[in-house]
Amino acid sequence: MDLTTLLGLIIGFGGVIGGFILEGGHVGSLFIGSSAAIVLGGTIGAVVMSFGLAELKTVPGFLKTVFTESHIDFSGAVEHLVETADRARREGLLSLESHLPEIDNDFMRRGLQLVIDGTDPELTRNMLEMEIASYEQGQNLGVEIFNSAGGFAPTMGIIGTVMGLVHVLGNITDPDTLAPAIASAFIATLYGIATANLLWIPFATKIKTKASRQVSHMELILEGILSVQAGENPRVIREKLLTFLPEREKEALSASEGAGMGM
Repeated sequence: MDLTTLLGLIIGFGGVIGGFILEGGHVGSLFIGSSAAIVLGGTIGAVVMSFGLAELKTVPGFLKTVFTESHIDFSGAVEHLVETADRARREGLLSLESHLPEIDNDFMRRGLQLVIDGTDPELTRNMLEMEIASYEQGQNLGVEIFNSAGGFAPTMGIIGTVMGLVHVLGNITDPDTLAPAIASAFIATLYGIATANLLWIPFATKIKTKASRQVSHMELILEGILSVQAGENPRVIREKLLTFLPEREKEALSASEGAGMGM
């Protein structure tokens, strides 16, 4: 479970509902089935119309991305590529083939296989860059889907409110019930704005953030593989690849090296 997603949902909805209670509102008045049906049904319907069946089938996978914690080991990839470069310089590129099954990262394994097969460096770069671009394009689909939902939801909320007001104003028999009925009509607007800003848009941002981090990791591996293929010095490769590390991981790696040297 991605704790930041869960924590964000709790804080977001908790803040909205808690603030409503502090203003003297009753929680029960926030739950109106007809408003939820209009907003959620209308939003989902609009999204379904906006995308094809093949694209919509990817939604469960993107939801899994949002709620699942994904650890990307930048420093581990650097160390593995440096060790690979050192082995290639000592034993030759063909010696790497026996170590491929030990590599967990599919992208790194495929890239090294291209090197072992003697693929031209420029072709190796192009093929791996195409794979990165394909991954990024696939993740952007999830961003588009949830951003679309975030755009439709507030409008559906307004539609629900207008429908509620039309019903209320068309059936004015008891003036004492008019104010509560109008208040209930505006719950649809609340649902639309709340789901857009607490669910759909944050989901899109989460997918984009995780995809960006994964792309950086793949670019690090790409540069490392090309450096191994070029026969560069492992120390030079290491310094080059460290530039891809997020600042915190770079500092943590430096600290661990300093502790190791101290011992």
